[in-house]
Amino acid sequence: MAGNQKTFFGALKKSFADVPIDSSNDVLGSVAFTPVKNDMLGNVKKIRDRQLAAPMDSENLQDLVKNELKAKKHTASEGLLWLVRGLDFTAQALRHNADNPTDELSASFRNAYGKTLKPHHSFLVKPIFSAAMSATPYRRDFYAKLADDPSEGQQGLEIWLSALEARVSILKLFMASKEAKW
Repeated sequence: MAGNQKTFFGALKKSFADVPIDSSNDVLGSVAFTPVKNDMLGNVKKIRDRQLAAPMDSENLQDLVKNELKAKKHTASEGLLWLVRGLDFTAQALRHNADNPTDELSASFRNAYGKTLKPHHSFLVKPIFSAAMSATPYRRDFYAKLADDPSEGQQGLEIWLSALEARVSILKLFMASKEAKW
């Protein structure tokens, strides 16, 4: 994306086109998480479709939502709401696990599910997520996949997780604002 630094696209370091939609790097590696992953990818697709359809009105996620709502539509906005909820779930689960070194991932993900997604899920969806929580890998197996050196893995997770939490926080505030309501 290198180019004229005085233009919007020239100044971008990354764009939506750089965000992989079908990543095969699945550290959780559980078939039970397939519905969860597919749901999140479906929400990314809704956002990406809107960004591609109206790039000048979608310079950032907040503008994308505001301009989509002005057009009396909310497909991508609803996709972003659910994506943020899913990312919040992931962030809270991993934060709890990183801060509680004796807890298994399943306990951290169950805890996060109750705080984030469960209040918004129907009785039909809750059992799917419950099964996924039971299918998380053991803690030692998960952390071994982050990096060969455990301290590098912890450091990398902390950097990645802090960045995720910051972005989720910004988007949660925005999605709770009047500007993002349909």
